[in-house]
Amino acid sequence: MNFYGLGRLTCILLTAASLSAQTNAPAQSADKPAAGPDPALVEKGRDLFRKDCSFCHGRDATGGESGPDLTRSKLVAADVNGDKIGDVVRNGRPDKGMPPFDRSGDQIVALAAFIHAQTASAAENGRRAAGGRKGVDPSDLQTGNVEAGQKYFNGAGGCATCHSPTGDLAGIATRLQGLPLEEQMLYPKHYKPQVTVTPRRGQSMTGTLEYLDEFTVGLNDSNGHYHSWRTRDVQYKIDDRVNAHVELFSKYTDEDVHNLMAYLQTLK
Repeated sequence: MNFYGLGRLTCILLTAASLSAQTNAPAQSADKPAAGPDPALVEKGRDLFRKDCSFCHGRDATGGESGPDLTRSKLVAADVNGDKIGDVVRNGRPDKGMPPFDRSGDQIVALAAFIHAQTASAAENGRRAAGGRKGVDPSDLQTGNVEAGQKYFNGAGGCATCHSPTGDLAGIATRLQGLPLEEQMLYPKHYKPQVTVTPRRGQSMTGTLEYLDEFTVGLNDSNGHYHSWRTRDVQYKIDDRVNAHVELFSKYTDEDVHNLMAYLQTLK
């Protein structure tokens, strides 16, 4: 209701009525806590967090092996309904290995509600004083179905279009175990894209992209030898397959992640 334009007498009467209501109302304890976030919203945010964020930040947002404790974050402390958390979620922090996540406004609000609820819980239970990041035991990540994971790898996940269990992934579960394996699966670190360079004269060459600016493109061939060209003299095409991993973030279900992990852990 809009009260602008009401006469002076009406304002006085409304003020008097408000004061009277406050005087006659039962006294409330000054120590009564403010109403918490909507439990349904927190639960929705929990589901989103555990799907997209828990592999780095832990299931309760208090930190993992590679992600910080969000209940101690200054950014989270300054956040209101996702206004700051949303920027980080949508833009990511590539320099720290965090990919961007395409999430709606409602999803950001739910994520923020869960993180704030965990922050309040951590403070109440005194966990903030302990600090430190928590480890993840490999057995915690062995809850999926191997056959379903193999089916997803070869089918809906599209993994087999770029990877091979007898090729680049041979022995992956021996080299990486537990959380490092899951992180590599979800968002490969230290990955360098492939590039194909085609000179105006001569044959094309494909290798690992090592250098690129507006003047020069350089690659390492399969023998580890470095080659470079002036960009104005060639055409080049970059095959950045890590983008396929990023695109899967919005498609994964919890079962997909667990099943795929179960399958990858058999590749020893």
